[in-house]
Amino acid sequence: MYGEHAMSGSAAERAKRSFRKHGGTMRMADALRAGISRNTLYAMRDSGEIEVLARGLYRLASLDPLSSPDLTTVAKKAPHAVIYSISALAFHELTTQIPHEIWIAVPRNSEPPRLEYPPLRITRLSHKSYHLGIESHTLDEIEVKVYSREKTLIDCFKRRNEIGLDVVLEAVRMYKYQNKVDVEKLMSFAHELRVARIAQPYLEAIL
Repeated sequence: MYGEHAMSGSAAERAKRSFRKHGGTMRMADALRAGISRNTLYAMRDSGEIEVLARGLYRLASLDPLSSPDLTTVAKKAPHAVIYSISALAFHELTTQIPHEIWIAVPRNSEPPRLEYPPLRITRLSHKSYHLGIESHTLDEIEVKVYSREKTLIDCFKRRNEIGLDVVLEAVRMYKYQNKVDVEKLMSFAHELRVARIAQPYLEAIL
């Protein structure tokens, strides 16, 4: 009995070290690749040493609470997803809207992520549109992909009928008040995404 207890204890300690190397959060698949057995994961879960963020996603319980649990869960479960549209506006503090879903973009031919939580609004983008303007931000030691402020504004012009032109124009005004305006970059994205004719008059009037 003593030997079994010591062995399970050392397995848990090795697992904790692996978790720390991964910023404290690991997917089941990554844990298995790191040599952590399912039994060890389940035992750590049952003992309260790790917590379940989503199905197949675990985090050390001893860490400080996550500041952005929804975004970091999406980033870990769907590494190819980019925070998009209303959710990207919220991330950049360019809206007073509170999204009830996480808006993400994925490549058109990719497998869409399936999460029980948080709820997702998934948009499939062309290769060019998907890769334009991606930024990498670190939240809670996890890399989260988010479209830049300028790309996000132009994405919102493109989806103005879906999210509302008033939301888009509010975002442009808040962008102006942040005092980091790059009209050249905005118009470059607008031409790339073929909404320059629509976006330019509003941008010129507000900025």
